[in-house]
Amino acid sequence: MLNEKIGNNAGLVWSALENGELNVKAVKKATKLTEKELNLALGWLAREGKIQFNEVEGELLVALV
Repeated sequence: MLNEKIGNNAGLVWSALENGELNVKAVKKATKLTEKELNLALGWLAREGKIQFNEVEGELLVALV
């Protein structure tokens, strides 16, 4: 059950990133996920190789690959 929830949350993150790169705070705001839910979803997508992370001036940015 938890894996299904994480997968659904990963879909929310994916949708938020379809319009381009966002910082993690903006992704959290767009998806309305808790920090734990967001981190699990980002981990899911990162493990699948579907997102990339960039750090610019100390800010963590996320984008679809």
